[in-house]
Amino acid sequence: MENVTLTGDAAKRIAFLMREEGKNAKLRIEVQGGGCSGFSYGFRFDTEVHDDDLIIELDDAVVLIDETSLEFLAGSKIDYVEDLMAAAFKIENPNASSACGCGTSFAI
Repeated sequence: MENVTLTGDAAKRIAFLMREEGKNAKLRIEVQGGGCSGFSYGFRFDTEVHDDDLIIELDDAVVLIDETSLEFLAGSKIDYVEDLMAAAFKIENPNASSACGCGTSFAI
């Protein structure tokens, strides 16, 4: 199974948010059912690491992905993009056959 990668911009933003969130906070990325395209990405902070979690570390950033979500995210690149309209995490997912316009949900 291919790894999930973080860009430098994503790592910087995650590290900043982790410091704001507090001690032992790590960013958990999940795939959930729902959303306008069938599945959606979930982002939340977690202090608990599970045995089946993939742990991605880059610089001071730590991302956790559970085994089930990893099946949908294999080979993905997580980036952080800022433009005139918004600033958000962007997941480039090679497994997605389509995505909604907002980029938070996708179909397989």
